[in-house]
Amino acid sequence: MIDATAAERWMRDALAEASAALDHDDVPVGAVVIAPDGTELARGHNRREQLADPTAHAELEALRAAARTLGTWRLDGCTLVVTLEPCAMCAGAISHARIGRLVFGAEDVKGGAVVNGPRFFEQPTCHSRPLVVGGVLAEESSAMLRAFFKARRGPSP
Repeated sequence: MIDATAAERWMRDALAEASAALDHDDVPVGAVVIAPDGTELARGHNRREQLADPTAHAELEALRAAARTLGTWRLDGCTLVVTLEPCAMCAGAISHARIGRLVFGAEDVKGGAVVNGPRFFEQPTCHSRPLVVGGVLAEESSAMLRAFFKARRGPSP
C-alpha cells in the first residue's frame, strides 16, 4: 500500500497521463496501477474517442496493461490511482481485478459509483472491496476537467 505522500506523487503521474487524452480530444482522465512493492505497473488514459470504444476508460486501460505486465488478471494488493471517481463499469472491473486500494482525485457527482450514485463497493453483491481514498489532488483533477468541458462548450454568452 502507499502512504499519503506517495498517493500525491502517483496522482501527479495520473494527471500527466490524463493530459495525454487531450491529444485525441478525449475527456482528460488518467490512471496508474501500483504494485504492492510500490513500483509502477501500468498507466492508462481515456481513449474512447481514439478507439471508438465505450469501454476505453482510463481505469480499464490501466488495469488491462497491469494484467499484461503481471501475466494474470488478479491484481491482488495493487493500488489504482485515478484522477476521477470511477463509474459503475470501472468499479466492477476494480472489484473483479481484486485491487486492494483505490485512490481517486475528483468526485463525479453525475457518473461516479464509489462515493456517489450506486456506491458499488457497498453493495452486498460486490466481489472484492478495495480500501478507498478520495479527494487526492481533487482540485487539480477538477480544474483539468472543467477546462476541457469549457473549451468544448465554447465561450459563455
